[in-house]
Amino acid sequence: MTTTTTEAIRRCDVLVIGAGAGGLATAITARKQGLEVIVIEKDAYFGGTTAFSGGVLWIPGNGLSKAKGIADSREAALTYMKNETGDFYDAEAVDAFLDNAPQMIDFFQRETEVQFIPTLYPDYHPDVAGGVDIGRSILAAPFDIRRLGADMARLRPPLKTITFIGMMFNSSNADLKHFFNATKSLTSFLYVAKRLMTHAKELLLYRRGIQVTSGNALAARLAKSALDLGIPILTQTSARQLLKDADRVTGVIAQTEGGEVRFEARQGVVLASGGFSHDLQRLQQAYPHVRRGGEHFSPVPQTNTGDGARMAEALGGSVEIRLKAPAAWMPVSKVPMGNGSFTAFPHLLDRYKPGVIGVTRNGQRFTNESNSYHDVGAAMIEACANQTETAMWLICDRRTMAKYGLGYAKPAPMPLAPLLRNGYLHSGRTLAQLAQNAGLDAAGLEQTVRDYNRTAGQGVDRQFGRGTTSFNRYLADPQNLPNPCVAPIGDGPYYALKVIMGDLGTFDGIRTSVCGEVLDRQGQAIAGLYAVGNDRASIMGGNYPAAGITLGPIMTFGYLTGLHLARVAGAKTPGNPRQEVA
Repeated sequence: MTTTTTEAIRRCDVLVIGAGAGGLATAITARKQGLEVIVIEKDAYFGGTTAFSGGVLWIPGNGLSKAKGIADSREAALTYMKNETGDFYDAEAVDAFLDNAPQMIDFFQRETEVQFIPTLYPDYHPDVAGGVDIGRSILAAPFDIRRLGADMARLRPPLKTITFIGMMFNSSNADLKHFFNATKSLTSFLYVAKRLMTHAKELLLYRRGIQVTSGNALAARLAKSALDLGIPILTQTSARQLLKDADRVTGVIAQTEGGEVRFEARQGVVLASGGFSHDLQRLQQAYPHVRRGGEHFSPVPQTNTGDGARMAEALGGSVEIRLKAPAAWMPVSKVPMGNGSFTAFPHLLDRYKPGVIGVTRNGQRFTNESNSYHDVGAAMIEACANQTETAMWLICDRRTMAKYGLGYAKPAPMPLAPLLRNGYLHSGRTLAQLAQNAGLDAAGLEQTVRDYNRTAGQGVDRQFGRGTTSFNRYLADPQNLPNPCVAPIGDGPYYALKVIMGDLGTFDGIRTSVCGEVLDRQGQAIAGLYAVGNDRASIMGGNYPAAGITLGPIMTFGYLTGLHLARVAGAKTPGNPRQEVA
């Protein structure tokens, strides 16, 4: 179903541009406080980047972990944030996040369809002062999207490459463990068989999986909550120009399938268009590997073209490229889909597995492959600083490929031949032959494998210390002892897979106040204009401290922006707690 309008003018209190987590969190909060809200979305789907994500939120001090007896403190989280953000530490914004994030979770769980479950995720740098091994990352609970009714068709489907025939896996990693063990364990085999039969039935009846998890579940739950509150989500409605009366933003001109529409907003317009991951001009300015001529292939929605940033700048807003990393880096491989098209595969799991190493074109390792995707991406950019190409090749032997797969290539008994024919994978009977076929330095690769293997059998990575943190080990193989991240590279044939740079969303963005007001170049608020989500600059200082450090702040500051809009409007709804922000 596509929602359009033929009206020349539509009026509301708050107009939100973008239907991801930031926009929908703002819209729901403002509506719960009594404001009339409309959400417009230029894509045919709602859900934004959130629908492609892991659906994890980083919320220090959250009630779900407390209920499980997991100890944490605000002081420890604050210490961690100071250490992780370094020179970009913003005390006011960090305080607002730490003080309000747990309350935001309580609000959504109490007032809406949005529900969460605790996870076992460690912080990504648990050995840094203030870091923890468990408790701060929570996950959107699974959701049956049939509850969306006809709007189910407008929910953005999950990223194709991280599903199995359209079936989603939970970000907690429990599903994948059963799939990896299906040929070794009767329990896992029965679990997988049941999942496959259920999914086949869903495909037959609905042409998509209806039991969704991760970010797809979070997007669906947010959309269901908004629609239940009577908030229109107008898809295929693209904001073209902000409207301004004297010194105040009053609405937008938008293009719909039915023609041009003027949206007038009495209290404010909220930019939530998803950041600039596909704004080629700004990428040339912001991304170091793109500046030097390298390739970038982002898995986020193609509609994230920096619309919010451009509209804000047109009215004097400031979009600074200043953070040490302008985006959340995600190493990806390009999966051929036929007809010359490609889809991104984000490398979330394979790098952690024992027996997989990553090398640059010279055949040499350059980082701890079991670090976070952002850290590995940053290391890729640095390792290739003197090259046009920013890339690594993941290398493994026959046994490792059969056990874990590599990228889009699935473990045995799934066939590899199609991916070898279309060039996604390279293979060789020897390391030298593999290097020749993949375009790598053969002597460098052979020496790297010899050096790595000297201590890998004892579970030791002398060069980069893989497996020395709880996060390294979390996504590895606990059955591989003594180190779940480290195993020798054994007999051939060998396999190589080229990985390039992508992102999960931008960190740099529109400069705002804590409550989301867009600031001009002199630091003054532009009346009536707000920014949330990836349109707003991240508080993480260009670092990636833990699972969920995008969605946690995105929903928290969306919540605070919604409360601020209600406070300014003087709207009150009895029985709903109000959180005052500066």
